Amino acid sequence: MGDRTAFRTCPLCEALCGLELTLDGAGVVKRVRGDRNDPFSKGFICPKGATLGSLDGDPDRLTEALVLDGDAAPAAGSRPPAHIPAGWDGAFEIVRRELTRLIAEHGKDSVAVYIGNPTAHSVAGPLYAGAIVKALGTRNFYTASTADQMPKHVSCGHMFGDPLAIPVPDLDRTDHLLMLGANPLESNGSLCSAPDFPGRLKAIQARGGKVTVVDPRRTRTAALADEHLFIRPGTDAYLLIALVHTLFAEDLATTAEHLAGRVNGLDDLRALAVDFPPERVASVTGIPAAVIRRTARELAAAGRAAVYGRIGTCTQAYGTLNSWLVDVLNVLTGNLDRPGGAMFPRPAHAPVYRRKRPFTTGRWRSRVRGLPEVNGELPVATLADEIETPGEGRIRALITIGGNPVLSAPNGERLDRALAGLDFMVSVDPYLNETTRHAHVILPPPRPAQTPHYDLALLGLAVRNYARYSPPIVPPADGRPSEAELLARLAMITSGAGSDPAALDEMIIRTTLEKATALEASPVHGREPDELRKMLDTGTLTEQRLDMMLRLGPYGDGFGADPSGLTLTRLRTEHAHGVDLGALDPRLDEVLCTTSGRVELCPPTFAADVDRLHSALADTAPTGLVLIGRRHLRSNNSWLHNVPELVRGSNTCTLQLNPADAARLGIAAGDTVRVVSRTGAVEAVAEPTDTVMAGVVSLPHGWGHDRPGTRTGVAAKHAGVNVNAVTDEMRIDPLSGNAVFNGVPVTLEPL
Repeated sequence: MGDRTAFRTCPLCEALCGLELTLDGAGVVKRVRGDRNDPFSKGFICPKGATLGSLDGDPDRLTEALVLDGDAAPAAGSRPPAHIPAGWDGAFEIVRRELTRLIAEHGKDSVAVYIGNPTAHSVAGPLYAGAIVKALGTRNFYTASTADQMPKHVSCGHMFGDPLAIPVPDLDRTDHLLMLGANPLESNGSLCSAPDFPGRLKAIQARGGKVTVVDPRRTRTAALADEHLFIRPGTDAYLLIALVHTLFAEDLATTAEHLAGRVNGLDDLRALAVDFPPERVASVTGIPAAVIRRTARELAAAGRAAVYGRIGTCTQAYGTLNSWLVDVLNVLTGNLDRPGGAMFPRPAHAPVYRRKRPFTTGRWRSRVRGLPEVNGELPVATLADEIETPGEGRIRALITIGGNPVLSAPNGERLDRALAGLDFMVSVDPYLNETTRHAHVILPPPRPAQTPHYDLALLGLAVRNYARYSPPIVPPADGRPSEAELLARLAMITSGAGSDPAALDEMIIRTTLEKATALEASPVHGREPDELRKMLDTGTLTEQRLDMMLRLGPYGDGFGADPSGLTLTRLRTEHAHGVDLGALDPRLDEVLCTTSGRVELCPPTFAADVDRLHSALADTAPTGLVLIGRRHLRSNNSWLHNVPELVRGSNTCTLQLNPADAARLGIAAGDTVRVVSRTGAVEAVAEPTDTVMAGVVSLPHGWGHDRPGTRTGVAAKHAGVNVNAVTDEMRIDPLSGNAVFNGVPVTLEPL
């Protein structure tokens, strides 16, 4: 057999780029290019996507289930992490036996679940991972969200009633973009899915618009922008509320016609902002008062403007206040739910009918630190507490799905030690890495080419409505379960209802169709579920579930009600390169589900948290060095460092610092320095650079591949250091529980 070409969406980040893959007769990916016929990405590709073939063919990817050598569930700490191959049925039987035993002896909360970032970049993760948590009935549920984006969910939940209703900047129509804590030229964008983010920013400038970037580093994004404002890490909330102050003080805040009568709390917000004029916050933020006022005026004067804040604004002590104030500015300038402003995408798989419940938090609290549940999760910052602290309800078993919290969670060194003390751990992961080396059972999913792809999580964040389905392009090995089957089987085992994964899918399909036919707003109201079940796609059960979602969605065929509507078959056959579903439309009425039915501009919990800003403002001006993270174009957290092409060039784990700080401390380029915080210390090579503002040092995220018992050969040769050895699990944003990774106080010791 000769070479063949296949097309699919890149599964490596949030940009949703289409790829053209060339495979040889054995199914090996030989070349990867951008798919020029994809209507969304139009051929754009980044270095990460270009190496999908190397990732797919990585010889260190696990191909069979592994268990600990000897007894699969030894006493905690009694054996080194030596893993051997096992049959799939045998591995699942060990999981069933040990989880059943621990739940019987210690209750459901003795088992915790952690879901990592890669899970969102799959079709199986969003469809099945939640079923595992539900089947367990545990309150100990953790995800990468509380190390990343939870403040945005909390702010949107309180403002709009739905934590998943996240407005994104309408990049293709805006005239003015104010961007804080985001570096999309290297991250490719986040909570804002946009292929070719660089090209979209340049297009804003080409049509006479302006891009302003606020960041403690002059990133590649900041260098492209029309204006870059250095800001001291952790002080974005002061800048944002000073912008709000200026809009009110200079009578620039507007109640746009489309928002008239649909916003609560305007006067309360005005009163809150009175105490934060630009002159008062300038010394804290490092941004002159005149620049803050000019920025507010430019934002208000722009014909179409959007404010966008990302991970740098979330991973700090005022993460929720930042996320809230970003959208407050979008409202006050009349740009929420408006073309060219901040808008709500309409994904093809989302139902047109929903039962809307107002958002709430704190339905339960963590056992040790009493931290409130948010969005069904507890903060990953307290996971080690719950494992290490004796007493009723202690976590004794952990299920991890596509995550590496030893490298991604705050004070990862402590969590590393805690995992070694678990009675049992099972991981769904393609690698034996820094976290899964502690697992008693590892269940690896197939490689990307063998896996279907549809971005259930990310299409709801796209800057243009779009859909694309990528079927597997290489069949899995005989007897090897798909990722969906792995997760579904885990869900069935934890529910005690057997081990047949098909039973879970059938139950979900049946339940969904019964609800849809009973709701008057549904396109299939009054029809028979059995009739609809027979109309579903003839592919796998996962594909049938996706077909059901598309048919019931806003562009769907309604199971024949609209013959021209979308189905999975049509998406697969007629739109192999994806389908453009149009520019974002105003849809605030569909999204709002607050108790009042209005946008809550000044939620009481947020107003109360502003007291922390008052208190900190009264303190002495900040001194000393603070640590921030860093993104690389050739990196994505910890899970691409085993690809040889991606650990070359500038993708290195160095400590960046301002030349003035380096001179003061006697540090030269290439020197080894010790970075010390409350939680620990790491040693790194110094890289003085004026791209970092004075008083700030920066280490990239996701490194530290130097632990025994792993099987990632390339990563081990480029180990770097784990920045989360010096981040502090005790510092969180209190409203969301999100970990604080930016603005961590540190000292440097030259070696």
